[in-house]
Amino acid sequence: MLDIVGLLQTEKDAFTRSERALTEIVLADVDSVLKMSIVDLAAHADVSPPTVTRFCRRLGCDSYADFKVRLAQSRFVGQRYFAPSSGPSSVHEIAQGVVNGIQSTIYDAFEHLDFDAIERAAESLVKSSFVLSFGSGGSSSMIANEAEARLFRLGLKVSASTDHQVQMMRAASAPSGTVVLAFSLSGNNLPLAKALAVAGEYGLTRIVVSRAGSALAEQADVLLPVHWRENQDILRPTPGRYAFLATLDILSQTIAARLGPSAIASMRRIKHQLVVLRDGDDAQPLGD
Repeated sequence: MLDIVGLLQTEKDAFTRSERALTEIVLADVDSVLKMSIVDLAAHADVSPPTVTRFCRRLGCDSYADFKVRLAQSRFVGQRYFAPSSGPSSVHEIAQGVVNGIQSTIYDAFEHLDFDAIERAAESLVKSSFVLSFGSGGSSSMIANEAEARLFRLGLKVSASTDHQVQMMRAASAPSGTVVLAFSLSGNNLPLAKALAVAGEYGLTRIVVSRAGSALAEQADVLLPVHWRENQDILRPTPGRYAFLATLDILSQTIAARLGPSAIASMRRIKHQLVVLRDGDDAQPLGD
């Protein structure tokens, strides 16, 4: 879908004087422009109707009517970004908002945890011969890599992948006993859903950490639903990733508790090398 508003914002400096006048009117009040006829818009910009038509065609639209349809679509998608509410400006206010958002998100996620599902997921991972950790995009990629970091410390054979094609190929070639652990904040990552469908064709157990009712959730053998409310401040990073990290930490400790001595032995070997070669004491985190 052509993003008319984004195109106007990025290309306006390359426009002619008449096109810039039209651009300023459109960006200043999209809703009003959507109600204007071509004659009305031309009059507001002090240009002729044919100039408006040429402007629309330059933007990749067939006509003024097509331009208005595409403009309405751009207006509908991401409405918060057209008229963002005024948020905090001081560092103290920003910090307070970020920390409060993280705290409420983690507590909200805890209240909606499926403890039985976490137990089933931990049992599957404990029994696995290999773990594939999948996630794509900003936060989901980070969490997939974090899962690899959490699980190898416990002695599990695990590898993370954030590339869609590699995920599909690894799912298709995975040995028997492999468990796929997939993360998606939105749950709408369709290429990842396809990779999970491939994993299902070959009988792999698929543990999905995502929103309930999403495309990813439909591919889950074990779903760990993560619930949080997205903040409305467009300048504040999403607190959702903290809910996912908390869920991953809960899953990781559950796995460690179920593995018992073997997980402790693996962590002790790692800690021994860190103390001897890096830290000099036992007070630091386990390799973080």
